[in-house]
Amino acid sequence: MSSIFSSIISGEIPCHRVWEDDDHLAFLDIRPVRPGHCLVIPKREVSYIFDMDPHEYAALWAAVRVVETKIRNATKCSRVVVSVIGWEVPHVHVHLIPTSDISDFQFPGPCDLEAPPLEELASRIQQAQ
Repeated sequence: MSSIFSSIISGEIPCHRVWEDDDHLAFLDIRPVRPGHCLVIPKREVSYIFDMDPHEYAALWAAVRVVETKIRNATKCSRVVVSVIGWEVPHVHVHLIPTSDISDFQFPGPCDLEAPPLEELASRIQQAQ
């Protein structure tokens, strides 16, 4: 099943394109956190960022860097927050959100769930294949 982003790439669904190359597309988010909030996506549909092959993964981050510079210059913000959540749409996408202060972006706080002690969790991650 094709994602909404594949429909945007094909032109079936309109978007406000800000940049593209042969393999990537960047466009304004329709539900922005801040003015200038963009998404950068690969044109090849891949659901999970870590399933991308190493060349595609590196190329995506090069595209993100190009768009970040354009956003920073256009909005005159201090920093662009980068976020890859990976659950909203089953098509890799990187959020770029212009900010001038830490309060411009609400990062989730610490979880209150019972979790294993940090030492135990660190050990489990270290030993995982």
